[in-house]
Amino acid sequence: MKAVFLDRGTFSQDLDLPVPAGITDYVTYEDTEHSDEIIIERCSDADIIITNKVKISAAAIAKLPKLKLIQLTATGMNNVDQDACKTHNVTLLNVAGYAVKSVPEHTFMLMLNAMRAGVYYHNKVIDGSWQDNGNWCLLDVPLIDLEDKTLGIIGVGTIGKRVTDIARAFGMTVLWAEHQGREPRNGDYTAFDEVLASSDVISLHCPLTEQTEHLIDKETLAKMHKQPLIINVARGGIVDSQALTDAINSEQIIGYGSDVFEQEPIAADDPLHSLSKHPRVIFSPHNAWGSESAQITLWNILSKQVAEFIENS
Repeated sequence: MKAVFLDRGTFSQDLDLPVPAGITDYVTYEDTEHSDEIIIERCSDADIIITNKVKISAAAIAKLPKLKLIQLTATGMNNVDQDACKTHNVTLLNVAGYAVKSVPEHTFMLMLNAMRAGVYYHNKVIDGSWQDNGNWCLLDVPLIDLEDKTLGIIGVGTIGKRVTDIARAFGMTVLWAEHQGREPRNGDYTAFDEVLASSDVISLHCPLTEQTEHLIDKETLAKMHKQPLIINVARGGIVDSQALTDAINSEQIIGYGSDVFEQEPIAADDPLHSLSKHPRVIFSPHNAWGSESAQITLWNILSKQVAEFIENS
């Protein structure tokens, strides 16, 4: 079978990604525009498409009669028209469970950097500010310990539970948020609004759906009584960027650490740009998932799925 990998560039360049068993013709592209015309041209004779984030529309799927499988190199599937896959008998597979170490560790990288103003102080060391100050240490922005703080987790899947374990090792109290507007399902969960009101740090790990789009907005931010730090390693659209920016500028919350944005790469007019010098703001370019170990695990899972699909076809 022929497979076309549309965006190999989403993986580290020096990482070896062996061709999955059963593929006899294999073509890779570093990147592919979100264009039906280009996708159809590149995949016209493909049995399998491998992609991370390239958007594959119903129109494109309809014009690829040989296509049998779309294999995503990610968990999220909203970049592919799933109804069209069903209509044209195209199997759609994702990969899950590959970043259960990488994302939680990245969560705490963001959290610790924001609470201890890590990027801010790094810049003070290298830009001459520390020398100009003259003191043997610099402490113009307070360092905040995680121990004894309350962490509210929104989205309690495998990653949220791993974050829970790490947080407790730091001596944090952890609250699991129930879905907004629902009563807690059992004693392990806390009402959504109570989590907002009680948390020193709020960490987002939920999927982006109609219910969670702009879940963190002006209204929910107003319910955060302890001026928390917010961490987002979920999806950019879960946070209203303008409302979040306003909340930091008004000191309604103390900071924001995010790996994800409403548009990726981040849009030039995203209001979050205005926070780039804030001592408790740190951004990363949607790479929380991508430790070397996680990438290898992902590719191993994907290769097994593709091989099994070919074998059973």
